[in-house]
Amino acid sequence: LASANRGARAIAMAGGATTVLTDDGMTRAPLLRMPNAKAATDVKRWVEDPANFELLRGAFNSTTRFGKLKSVAATTAGHNVYVRFVCFTGDAMGMNMITKGVSEALTVVQEHFPAMRLLALSGNLCTDKKPSAINWLNGRGKSVTCEVHLSKDILSKVLKTNADALVELNTAKNLVGSAMAGSIGGFNAHASNLVTAVYLATGQDPAQNVESSSCITLFDKDEEGTGVYASVTMPSIEVGTVGGGTSLPAQSAALAMMG
Repeated sequence: LASANRGARAIAMAGGATTVLTDDGMTRAPLLRMPNAKAATDVKRWVEDPANFELLRGAFNSTTRFGKLKSVAATTAGHNVYVRFVCFTGDAMGMNMITKGVSEALTVVQEHFPAMRLLALSGNLCTDKKPSAINWLNGRGKSVTCEVHLSKDILSKVLKTNADALVELNTAKNLVGSAMAGSIGGFNAHASNLVTAVYLATGQDPAQNVESSSCITLFDKDEEGTGVYASVTMPSIEVGTVGGGTSLPAQSAALAMMG
């Protein structure tokens, strides 16, 4: 809590942070099983054909007023096909929304491939509540970058450090140390603490902290060499302001405070 307060104070003294939403799309990846590897490849090619995407989008969008199917891609392993649907879900985190839409879209696939068997609506390529390279690279939910410029005075007075020491430590610990550990999305000090706290306070699913706290923290010295540009890039924040626990009194009040 103390370190979070210091960071918040430093950001406030710097005039706030700049935040950009780089992508927005919840995912669901059902597992389909075909009779053989060739049939699995045929499904992959079919769902990735732009003309067929329109059929899938029509079926998906018919199930929701707010959800919009954005893209579909398939991965095969033997005669298994993992079809990753990406959907815009509005203000909701959207897991129920996208699952319902995917189920309807699969009826279209079934019509063209009668031998298809649906083994699971989630084949773990989504990926939900697990660290994964696919979420780290392609994103899931909200993909966000936040940046702030911290001057020499702020570093000295609030964080009790200087630009050289901060850049050196971040590189050796958060970047090299995490790489040596074989981390996926763990290139930070303790993003999961802050994500979990916000999730509990605002009615999110705390189990989704696993991928939502994937984060890379970067520090670069500014033009004068005495301050730093600090940023966090978080590609898979699964969050909503409606649905789930967001309607609970305390959590609703916290969301209202945030605007």
